[in-house]
Amino acid sequence: MDAQVGRQAYARPRTLVKWSDQLCENDGLGRQAFSFRVLRRNNKWVAFWSIGFLRVSFAKQGDAMSGRLTGKTAFITAAGQGMGKAAALAFAREGATVWATDLKPGPLAELAGVAGITTRQLDATDEQAIARLAAEVGAVDVLLNCAGYVHHGNILDCTPRDWDFSMNVNVRSMYLVTRALLPGMLAKKGGSIINMASIASSIKGLPNRLVYGTSKAAVIGLTKAIAADYVKQGIRCNAVCPGTIDTPSLADRINALPDPVQARKDFIARQPMGRLGTVEDMVPLFVYLASDESTFATGTTFSVDGGMTI
Repeated sequence: MDAQVGRQAYARPRTLVKWSDQLCENDGLGRQAFSFRVLRRNNKWVAFWSIGFLRVSFAKQGDAMSGRLTGKTAFITAAGQGMGKAAALAFAREGATVWATDLKPGPLAELAGVAGITTRQLDATDEQAIARLAAEVGAVDVLLNCAGYVHHGNILDCTPRDWDFSMNVNVRSMYLVTRALLPGMLAKKGGSIINMASIASSIKGLPNRLVYGTSKAAVIGLTKAIAADYVKQGIRCNAVCPGTIDTPSLADRINALPDPVQARKDFIARQPMGRLGTVEDMVPLFVYLASDESTFATGTTFSVDGGMTI
């Protein structure tokens, strides 16, 4: 087989999948060929497969990120801890300029001074405060709506005040922040909005998650509505639906229960994989949705739940 190869593909550190810039192989009869090669790139052994005009490479993850978000500006709510904080750090490592916000300024202190990250205190339910910060930030490419509150209880446990508070934090905050930042995305003719939903929503009913599940179902509806309204204007909107993730917020809820040790065991027991999720389990999806790799994905719910919805 006489193969002629165009510009050579390459693999960057922490790049798991890389499409080649061009590939031009044939078997001498004008037919596209299949090939397999192992090369050394960036001090790593990399395997290359090519079929037709596509080539895929798989590289072992290293310490450095690959700049998948270089040139992008990202805005994150509830970035002081948990998944929001992990996303802020990952976005910055991937080259984004990150505005990390949180209701409580204390947790943001750990992000202060991190290259690429600017921190601001923000109540994501305060329309005027959001408008002021949006004016300071300017146009963004990525919005991660991560602010949320988990109420524990059924419909008889959930007072009207509990209902209003949960819907305000979990749904109205996303409406307000998105409404403030969307015009900048439209002016740039592109943007990715990532809304934090949950499998406890329209996807699955869980005990003692009455208003939480209702609010997260509303987030999925909000996500799909925004995606439908702006799909022709370069705006993508997707919802991430985690299972039970081991975060400081979960720890606080567990410790508030009468028997925290048994409560943690119960949370783990409902996980088919036999463990809680981690923020590291979520970060690759956040980066994917923020990057140009997901330009054909919109209006979709992405469940990362350890098998809870099998």
